[in-house]
Amino acid sequence: MNGKNENYDLKPSSFNTKRPTWCIGCGNFGIWNSLKKALVELKLSPHEFLVVYGIGCSGNGANFIKSYGFHALHGRSLAVATGAQLANHEFKIIAMTGDGDGVGIGGNHFLHTCRRNMDFTHILHDNRIYGLTTGQTSPTSSVGFRTKSTPTGAIEQPVNPVKLALNCGATFVARGYSSEPQQLKNIIIEAIRHKGFSFVDVLQPCVTFNKIDTYDYYNERIYKLEEEEGYDSGDFWQAYHKSTEHERIPLGIFYQIKRDAYHEGLGQIKESPLVNQDLSGISVKKLIDRHF
Repeated sequence: MNGKNENYDLKPSSFNTKRPTWCIGCGNFGIWNSLKKALVELKLSPHEFLVVYGIGCSGNGANFIKSYGFHALHGRSLAVATGAQLANHEFKIIAMTGDGDGVGIGGNHFLHTCRRNMDFTHILHDNRIYGLTTGQTSPTSSVGFRTKSTPTGAIEQPVNPVKLALNCGATFVARGYSSEPQQLKNIIIEAIRHKGFSFVDVLQPCVTFNKIDTYDYYNERIYKLEEEEGYDSGDFWQAYHKSTEHERIPLGIFYQIKRDAYHEGLGQIKESPLVNQDLSGISVKKLIDRHF
């Protein structure tokens, strides 16, 4: 990547720690494997990137990827990733969240991370249910979806993460599917390479608690945007129109444009990352004394 690591010899298994504890058949395995393969193609070593995890089944990935990692509070992954990116904007940062974590309790952070164009990647594990807490509706669950928390069916309209990211100003918006590993790997590679906020919504079936949004359900409906004649990922309104489809489900890069990342507008870190700056001569004593 950018001429680095000419002697790179890592394999996807080099990022393994221990066997994941996800249910057999869980879509998280597909995301896990696609991410590791993307890291190899990008020639990133475990010490060259940080993954910030939220709470939920996706958050358990903190135990299964060898890298710098931070297990954040529920809904606060993007806030932690923002702080890390501003501390060292030359470092690669990936945020991993579930759909409830990322666009539910963390929805406010999602909105502002998109509009600020923070320079990191957000991968959303979208299984349309709360899996770790044994099956309640999430923000992406469909109307009428019956769970132990909604025995007569969900009455709320679901959040569309792709459409939300487009509306909030993200400069890279994509959707993958855990059972399309080659395409998902390629999407993750392009997301990490992108300068600015890159968002990847990954459809991933929960085989234990979600009996509606199954592999069969998705396999009958998905198609790839890169195979659509004339599709232009630089056209916002074309991307927006595609994001509203639900009978057929498009996968791929919906939208990608160039715009200055947030940190590029900060004079304090324009010349050098904060972690490389000498802060020893800075004192806040006068400020504290003035107010206290």
